[in-house]
Amino acid sequence: MATTRTAEPTVFLWQGRDKRGTKLKGQQVAANPNLVRAELRRQGINPISVKRKPKPLFGGAGSRISAKDIAVFSRQLATMLKSGVPLVMSLQIISGGLRNPRMQTVVDKIRAEIESGSSLHEALAEFPVQFDELYVNLVKAGESAGVLDTILDNVATHKERIESIKGKIRKALYYPAAVVAVAVIVSAILLIYVIPQFEAIFISFGAELPAFTKMVVNASHFMQDYGIWMILGTVAAIIVLIMIKKRSTRFAHLIDRTLLRLPIVGSILEQAAIARFCRTLAITFAAGVPLVDALRIVSGATGNRVYDDAAERIRTDVAVGHQLQLAMQQVGLFPNMVIQMAAIGEEAGSLDEMLVKVAEAYEEEVNNAVDALSSLLEPLIIVFVGVVVGTMVIAMYLPIFKMAAVI
Repeated sequence: MATTRTAEPTVFLWQGRDKRGTKLKGQQVAANPNLVRAELRRQGINPISVKRKPKPLFGGAGSRISAKDIAVFSRQLATMLKSGVPLVMSLQIISGGLRNPRMQTVVDKIRAEIESGSSLHEALAEFPVQFDELYVNLVKAGESAGVLDTILDNVATHKERIESIKGKIRKALYYPAAVVAVAVIVSAILLIYVIPQFEAIFISFGAELPAFTKMVVNASHFMQDYGIWMILGTVAAIIVLIMIKKRSTRFAHLIDRTLLRLPIVGSILEQAAIARFCRTLAITFAAGVPLVDALRIVSGATGNRVYDDAAERIRTDVAVGHQLQLAMQQVGLFPNMVIQMAAIGEEAGSLDEMLVKVAEAYEEEVNNAVDALSSLLEPLIIVFVGVVVGTMVIAMYLPIFKMAAVI
């Protein structure tokens, strides 16, 4: 028996006039333009033109959908639902105020799915890239318990906290990396283009170059001969490593474990992973998701493969009857304070509240550690750049004194 497929919802741009003759325009998601015209007439608008929204020449429309876009969407939807605005109308209002065309298209398609009879969590599940398993399961639990607005508000807070930590860590790591990259580029330009000019001048005077200057000149020769291959080799190595990490779970686990062992940075990444583990588990468990299922969701949400694997082992132990605090103790990755707080929460029946307190404490630790790291790195970076550039300048000035003696 052949199955019939309904047309996929598409974004249409429309123009029309209301009963006063005022020209109106907008966009709407529908299966075909006839449905758009029918909806416009129902609203008292005489349609003039309805056409499919064109796709851009290069790639998708607008910027990519970020976690911040999802957090803002969740907060706005929670606020409207709390105010008593119906779900479909809430989505229509939110869509009209979005600046990201891609996010607007996603919200319009979610609204179309709901209008066709799907629940919100079913509509969200159609977009797994933007709305992960954690998000969909929390919304499903909120719909079942009749507290969707509260759940969405909690999800928005969760995503804002997580993105805040990730942003802090990125800032602490990207800034020194960018400065070092600039220093390397400037050094390469000096070695390839500037120093050879000085070398020609020195040779024309017939002066013997100092050993330090010779070393820099030899480095210049090496960069001229092999610099492009070094750059290409470095870029190729980075691309290969990224591809291997995406395809090999074992290699990704090795990379994440190595990062955790780095001085200073490793401690920050560890605290961030623990904070995400606790907050994700707390918000999932508080929504009414069983602990075993909540741990399965957490096992892909810590941001570190080592802690993802630990969450999976904890889930296996809890599934066979172990207490959470005992299972956490067995993996050997959680500090005693975290384990004790989990034990107190289990005994008092307030596990979600205790985990939230632990998450807040570790998020504060991450913030303080990142601020301290930034303060420490700034003078070190300045010294590094000064030494790199200053070394070449000194190497070029040393022969001047010898040239004075020859002249």
